[in-house]
Amino acid sequence: MRELLAARGIRLTKSLGQNFLHDVHQLRRIVAAAQLSPQDKVLEIGPGLGPLTELLLENAGEVLAIEKDARLAEFLRERFNCNSAGRVPRAPNSSGAKNQGLAELAPPKFTLLSADALEYLKREPRSWHDWKLVANLPYSVASPILVELAQSPQRPERMVATLQLEVAHRLVAKAGDEDYGVLTLLVQLHYEPREWFKIPAGCFFPAPEVDSACVVLVERQTPLLPEDQQAGFVKIVKRAFSERRKMMAKLLKQDWPAEKLEAAFNSLGISPQERAEKLNLEQFADLAKILANKQ
Repeated sequence: MRELLAARGIRLTKSLGQNFLHDVHQLRRIVAAAQLSPQDKVLEIGPGLGPLTELLLENAGEVLAIEKDARLAEFLRERFNCNSAGRVPRAPNSSGAKNQGLAELAPPKFTLLSADALEYLKREPRSWHDWKLVANLPYSVASPILVELAQSPQRPERMVATLQLEVAHRLVAKAGDEDYGVLTLLVQLHYEPREWFKIPAGCFFPAPEVDSACVVLVERQTPLLPEDQQAGFVKIVKRAFSERRKMMAKLLKQDWPAEKLEAAFNSLGISPQERAEKLNLEQFADLAKILANKQ
């Protein structure tokens, strides 16, 4: 990686969170965690020099990669033989298997976009319901990207994300844990953390100052809230954790009448002195349902 970057005169930018995973063992663990098939469509954010992209193309049917750094995007176009539109041209199938009753295996479809991924996700709303996110996410935008995808009405069915270890701890946290908070709840409302594994700093180039981890998030089969109550849930969670050491009932009074909050807390058996960090995901969802009722 050092030689490739030097040959092109590319200096990595710290502000973009450019730490490229190069350890083949870890890359294969990530792909295995994604449980890919030739029918799968994969979104990769921050492909860098493309080592994970190559494995994704070997295992999935379609890959959409979004790279912010125009210099790296140009390198990826050359590496994967993309045309000016960022797509790999498909060669005609010459297997001669016509009329033999066998499905012909088409080459994987690859699309490369040179864009800011977070801006793209906000600007270009689309259905991701039959996609999987598999990515070594840039540290600087990992959390907002996951929240943006999780809150999409047509969210990915599985997200396998490599990010800072401390962010991974937040994603898998439970009520009462030190790392439990807004990020935990906004993602876990729609996703169940299934597994995670640590990736040492030495597996990246350049090596970051912190360890990383890969987290597997799987979409919940049964939603905890209808989509039209999601905004209320987000509002409650953000307000409740705006000052962690304060009683959440007092904080919520800034947005809801005291008598309505008292009735809601009583019906759920929640003490008015409770802090947000002690309430579990289901309690927050139930509170959102009650407060959404205009009665």
